[in-house]
Amino acid sequence: MQRPPQGAEDVELIPAPRAVEEPTGPGVPLGPGTTLWAAAGTERTERWLRATLGAALNLPLRPGPPDARDGVRLLLDDTLAPEAYRLTARAGDGVEIRGGGPAGVFWGAQTLRQLLGADAFRRAPLRPAAALSVPAGAVEDAPRFRWRGLLLDVARHFMPKEGVLRYLDLMAAHKLNVLHLHLTDDQGWRIEIRRYPKLTEIASWRSRTKFGHRASPLWDEKPHGGYYTQDDIREIVAYAAERHISVVPEIDVPGHSQAAIAAYPELGNTDVVDTAALSVWDTWGISSNVLAPTDTTLRFYEGVFEEVLELFPADAAEFSAFVHVGGDECRKEQWTESVTAKTRIADLGLTDEDALQSWFIGHFDAWLAARGRRLIGWDEILEGGLAPGAAVASWRGYAGGVAAARAGHDVVMCPEQYVYLDHRQAPGDDEPVPIGFVRTLEDVYRFEPVPAGLTEEEARHVLGTQANVWTEVLEDSARVDYQAFPRLAAFAEVAWSPLPAPADRDYADFERRMSAHYRRLDALGVAYRPPTGPRPWQRRPGVPGRPIEGPPPSR
Repeated sequence: MQRPPQGAEDVELIPAPRAVEEPTGPGVPLGPGTTLWAAAGTERTERWLRATLGAALNLPLRPGPPDARDGVRLLLDDTLAPEAYRLTARAGDGVEIRGGGPAGVFWGAQTLRQLLGADAFRRAPLRPAAALSVPAGAVEDAPRFRWRGLLLDVARHFMPKEGVLRYLDLMAAHKLNVLHLHLTDDQGWRIEIRRYPKLTEIASWRSRTKFGHRASPLWDEKPHGGYYTQDDIREIVAYAAERHISVVPEIDVPGHSQAAIAAYPELGNTDVVDTAALSVWDTWGISSNVLAPTDTTLRFYEGVFEEVLELFPADAAEFSAFVHVGGDECRKEQWTESVTAKTRIADLGLTDEDALQSWFIGHFDAWLAARGRRLIGWDEILEGGLAPGAAVASWRGYAGGVAAARAGHDVVMCPEQYVYLDHRQAPGDDEPVPIGFVRTLEDVYRFEPVPAGLTEEEARHVLGTQANVWTEVLEDSARVDYQAFPRLAAFAEVAWSPLPAPADRDYADFERRMSAHYRRLDALGVAYRPPTGPRPWQRRPGVPGRPIEGPPPSR
């Protein structure tokens, strides 16, 4: 059986740290006179502590000397790994957070926040003054995986900027460090590209929306849309960087592109369909309207990516050099019928339409690499070969991740059968718009990101893992909250903590710690799914979904 770290029985932290020293003696009191000293390199955490803990608990945290009695100290320690930290609390000596790098100090501050109770997660103090104390002891911690990601699909249902900033705060509270922002799809284009204004004038909104699964007879007849201005994107990236979170943009090619074709018909297969008659897609599924493999299309998307690279600088955070190009679910019917596509295949000496897609992805792989960036795409990009520097997000189970790691590619594991959080959380009829497999909180907690059968060298290519929140049936932020939480807390522990094999994980201990964590989520205003099931207003009676029966395949 898994054993909690020493002292963890009294410290309800999520994700679970590597080691907790048994609390002994009085804690460290915090109050209006508590000072904060921050060494060079810890400025982001210093700002966050004053702005967040200071506002929640009425703590000014004024600057003070490093040896102030019961003060708070932040410093770097090069004997620790970059994201590792050591938090110590001793009465008289104060609270000290040492990090191997600036990110490590920040993750230590997240732990300090949890140690101060649920009220530390509010935006203003509940009372004029309260007795605060940090339990005496020490927490030693470091993440298992470097890439601990969350995908937000803002293309199917747009999430306004404030919602994205809120989710960055929720990610930071759970020590997640990569936001994968799914910005374009058949149903909408969500980023301003100044040289192509029709992408926001036309492609950013649809006239109506299917309500429920694509087989549903129900429609929401009002227009839906929205996009981020370039300044919005800069703000999101900067806000994320302050929290040591990388933002990885996804611009889908060559499939999932009907919205772009509706705005610029020349991007589509004009010798097969009347692309000028297309509109932004109003239903779900996989559209047959894909990009034409022409020089016009290549130059257009090079222009798109030029602006994307300027908005998402490579040095903003650890994984900021990555750009996601989609590459999944590209239907080939139009290419099969297109003389232009057949000519391109012949001119390039390719075998078929699958090889044509590989060529298309390879073009942007080389284009991005020439500009110091790294391409990442869904596991379909492996088909036909892939340049050495490209990385793979394995979504169709574990097989793509295994193949990629064995071929020497870095991998992010996000198999749909385990960590697609739009999938239903229970088999009951009360679950709103039931989609996909039943993935309970315990199922997510027992997810193992490293595929079985990899050698030690191959396993090193697993950068980490990512939970994906697709929004076809998530029409607003409350639905996103319901699907993401509390399962995102379990996922965060899988991504961060050194857990044993899935069957040996102590889910009962996790549930015990979640009893405290629900209070934190309440303070944060998260509309999570209660352990007892959905509240009446969280249900969607009569809205058809697409449940998948039976257990998911094993890894």
